[in-house]
Amino acid sequence: MVKPKGNISALDEQLFEKTVERKTAFEGRVFRVEVKNVELFDGSVSNREVVIHNGGATIVALDDQMNVYLVRQFRSPYEKVLIELPAGKLEKDEDPRACAIRELKEETGMEASSLVDLGEMYATPGYCSEIIHMYLATGLTFGEGNPDDGEFLQTIKIPLTKALEMIETNEITDAKTMVALLKTARRVGV
Repeated sequence: MVKPKGNISALDEQLFEKTVERKTAFEGRVFRVEVKNVELFDGSVSNREVVIHNGGATIVALDDQMNVYLVRQFRSPYEKVLIELPAGKLEKDEDPRACAIRELKEETGMEASSLVDLGEMYATPGYCSEIIHMYLATGLTFGEGNPDDGEFLQTIKIPLTKALEMIETNEITDAKTMVALLKTARRVGV
């Protein structure tokens, strides 16, 4: 039987997996892939392929008229333009709040006088370690964006209520954007 680390409930103990061996199969600029051999609760052994990612931060910029600012950006895995919140990848050991502030400024040119933590989400827990930290920005001031080299995007302003409709009609399909907008709507009573 595998003995889990930390304070694990008896119910969770039956689901816990012990890593027996891990090897790096790929290491790139954005993530690495590990292949793990794990021992299951019943003593059997299985394999897991896991994408190791530093995580990211996303930010809902909400103005005084209840508009949100999103970006349109081409996404290679889907070969199409998606509508998303400003977001970016965490650098090694970077504070998620600092990342969100940086990305808002880079992608939209905006700065905020108030930033509220909306929590975190696990983007694809079946095979990726990425955790996305979500924030709500208010008290906005507007300036010029400065996207990263090779990053081309368009900023759009949409009423929060319209953005919520766009989730329902699948015009907004990005998970981090959907979760952060829904959390924002609940927080502001929409």
